[in-house]
Amino acid sequence: MFRVYDLKTSLMSLTKVPPERQKILGLVKGKLPPDQERIADLRIAGKSFTLIGTPEGDEIKDPSKLEFLPDVVNDLDVDFTDNPAAAAVYKNDQRNIRKVKEATEKLQINIIHPLRDGKRLLVLDIDYTILDTKPLTSGSLPPAECARPGLHEFLEAIYPYYDICIWSQTSWIWLEAKLVELGMVGSTRNYQVLFVLDKTCMFTVFTERNGQPYAHHVKALQIVWNHFPQFSAKNTIHVDDLSRNFALNPNEGLKIHAFKNAHTEQAQADRELQKLARYMVHIATIEDFRTLRHKAWKHELRRLTQS
Repeated sequence: MFRVYDLKTSLMSLTKVPPERQKILGLVKGKLPPDQERIADLRIAGKSFTLIGTPEGDEIKDPSKLEFLPDVVNDLDVDFTDNPAAAAVYKNDQRNIRKVKEATEKLQINIIHPLRDGKRLLVLDIDYTILDTKPLTSGSLPPAECARPGLHEFLEAIYPYYDICIWSQTSWIWLEAKLVELGMVGSTRNYQVLFVLDKTCMFTVFTERNGQPYAHHVKALQIVWNHFPQFSAKNTIHVDDLSRNFALNPNEGLKIHAFKNAHTEQAQADRELQKLARYMVHIATIEDFRTLRHKAWKHELRRLTQS
């Protein structure tokens, strides 16, 4: 009787990747069943899958040296919210308009959960926004300890008002692994992710930083709006730890400070998502988000506390 445990053991004999490091993607929807589950009950005959994991003896302690890790850099940032004239130039640049059109035509969205009428849209980044990426990819901390404190509570609090899109500057294979390990998909939480976008939906723009030419990738919300016309600048908010990702939609962006060093007491005392939940629930009833200035979101929270 062949079980999940036997599959993992066979994979280890072939690849030298121990079961505790194995990430098996594409075999079943969501997390792999428990080790005692019978393979015959999974009905996966003929299915192909991807195994991710570091073989014994090939461990790398510094994730930045791994060849296939996503290139996530959170320095050299640039903020366009205080320079609307510059933001308008980039938004109306014919090159960027063409790139948005091409990305829209190329994009095929896999809807994980049906859209709900009348909801706002949250576009949410992963790396260093809701997750300390390094200890997760290196395996130095369990997934639950890599998540920003209050992650699931935050998503459950805003879900009655917002549909949730995850957009990460990461390749799909790593993005899927992160979402499954964090329990954001394939779980029984009181929220659902609508759809997921990876780095292939981003493109390069040419802006300026400190008066010098600066090329960087951007998350253009117009691509999403072209696919889902019920969403627009009126009802979309984009939460990220990098302002440069808002280059073409600075007014819709809300920047939160990066979450790092998850193993420290300071990181575990982080309450950023708790505060963000209060803000997003507060603004959920506002008819037009274009009247808001998300850059001052913490000031607005203080005002609410004092009133």
